Amino acid sequence: MFKKILIANRGEIALRIIRTAREMGVATVVVYSTADEKSLPVLLADESVCVGPPTSTDSYLKVQNVISAALMTGAEAIHPGYGFLAENPDFAEMCRDHGIVFIGPTPESMRELGSKAGGRAVAAAANVPTVPGTGVLEDTAAALSAAREIGYPVLLKASAGGGGRGQKVIRSEEEMQKGFAQAQEEARLYFGDPAIIMEKFLEEFRHVEVQVMGDGQGHVIHIGERDCSIQRRNQKLIEEAPSTLPDDLRQEILAAGVRLAQYVNYAGAGTLEFIVDRAGNSYFMEMNTRIQVEHCVSEMISGLDFVRLQLQIAAGEGLPLRQEDVQLRGHAIECRINAEDPDKDFRPAAGKIEDVHFAGGPGTRVDSHVYSGYTIPPHYDSLIGKLIVHHDTRELAIARMKRALGETVIQGPKNTIPLYIRVMDNPFTSRARC
Repeated sequence: MFKKILIANRGEIALRIIRTAREMGVATVVVYSTADEKSLPVLLADESVCVGPPTSTDSYLKVQNVISAALMTGAEAIHPGYGFLAENPDFAEMCRDHGIVFIGPTPESMRELGSKAGGRAVAAAANVPTVPGTGVLEDTAAALSAAREIGYPVLLKASAGGGGRGQKVIRSEEEMQKGFAQAQEEARLYFGDPAIIMEKFLEEFRHVEVQVMGDGQGHVIHIGERDCSIQRRNQKLIEEAPSTLPDDLRQEILAAGVRLAQYVNYAGAGTLEFIVDRAGNSYFMEMNTRIQVEHCVSEMISGLDFVRLQLQIAAGEGLPLRQEDVQLRGHAIECRINAEDPDKDFRPAAGKIEDVHFAGGPGTRVDSHVYSGYTIPPHYDSLIGKLIVHHDTRELAIARMKRALGETVIQGPKNTIPLYIRVMDNPFTSRARC
């Protein structure tokens, strides 16, 4: 096992990694920007290194600064968390070139799966169904031709995209004439890559994802699936595990996820995202080659520590589980508490946390990096924390979440708790979307 790792991230995920590492006797180094100097991960890590000013391009995304911090502190490995450099194959390759273990899949796997176009190609090779669509489109004429074949409405997606960004619904040829160039420019601005693919736009569907773990030698297991259908602007708000899919469809999606991950000899934690239409057809969308924000709900129903598994695999200890060892129990729900005003189109609401009290009690977990007096900086994601509950059944889990939301008090920035209380009070069908 490693003696020391560097965490190339911030916020709740950095703190999450610190906690497991400490339980394993692994020392931690956390990098931070000047905006995060007083953050909880910086205060709790064994060491911390400032890597730049508040803007992420000058700090958390500054590859040479992160690598230098690892070399300077003697860290043997880097955990990228999610976001920032987590799915950057060039960064993973640079780690390898400097003798630093990247805690995640190989650069080669990330390159195969990292773009939406690449993921579709791998899925086809692994006999995993995808939404009718295309590879990268060169220009508007190619997009018009493809849309005529697929049929409107269609969805233009940044091939390098993620987090719901870089997507545009097109419903006619007139919209395509204007929208394709706009989509290319947005993709370039968001991701530094103007490549656009097209998929058939499904008006009503469920978003279901498969959690996998692999050892990089062809041994892959799944740890169930999650339903992430409740979203805003294509970004997840509420996640639950397991989904409420019929069991035959569930098993079909789980098998497809494992099959695709095995095809690329996947190493570490990964998530394969599917959509399920009203007719019960499932289609692979993309694979996230990292730990997910919502991994907590799968941890709650499995009793496993995903960060511990990531560290064991990266350290060469292998995957200490067979599929039959994974026992899923009960139902878990997660609400992402964001510093946003849900009554004003989810407008960001950065600012000082005057006071905070998170819920406790049986089957209740909170992953958060904030504390009373902490100021949420405006430069990054608006996540305050994640409230996760677990109980024997979905109905009991919903009741527990309602109780936990009612106990949680955050004084200061507007946040999404009032929205979640309303959601938990409605019929809460799996098809509900925000």
